[in-house]
Amino acid sequence: MLAGLYSLLSAAIFVILDAVDVAFTEAAVGAGISTVLLLGTLVLTDRTEKRPATQSLRPLAVVVVTGAALIYGTLDMPSFADPKAPANLHVAPEYLKDRVQQLPSGRPVEVGIPNVVTSILASYRGYDTLGEVTVIFTAGIGVLLLLGSTGQGRKEEDEPGDTA
Repeated sequence: MLAGLYSLLSAAIFVILDAVDVAFTEAAVGAGISTVLLLGTLVLTDRTEKRPATQSLRPLAVVVVTGAALIYGTLDMPSFADPKAPANLHVAPEYLKDRVQQLPSGRPVEVGIPNVVTSILASYRGYDTLGEVTVIFTAGIGVLLLLGSTGQGRKEEDEPGDTA
């Protein structure tokens, strides 16, 4: 509970510092998903460990295949900080140009947010950020529903310390 409260307070501090994008992430991951998964883990675990009868190599194979796919996907990426990367040639100059031009009142032309990163996320990528938070929330609820369905069949005599 303290970790969830700490994350929530950190998100509030990020909002005060005009870093709303970081506050969204902190609130969704730190205060939201992490706390729910931690509490779900506490509810679904028993006091004694149950070991499987045999060790399977299937999880190792899944990890190796996933890692290979991720590494293969990074081969087409431009080099880090490459000035000729498409994002640096087309997208970034538009965002910065709109941010630098200001009205006589001192406000930018398109967005009224002082932080460039926050203005990009709030105005241009607001729906995208909302979609990401929705996907994370839905995935967390799905995991909890899947894990919760396995604990329904426990018997009361499985609890340690019970004498019949």
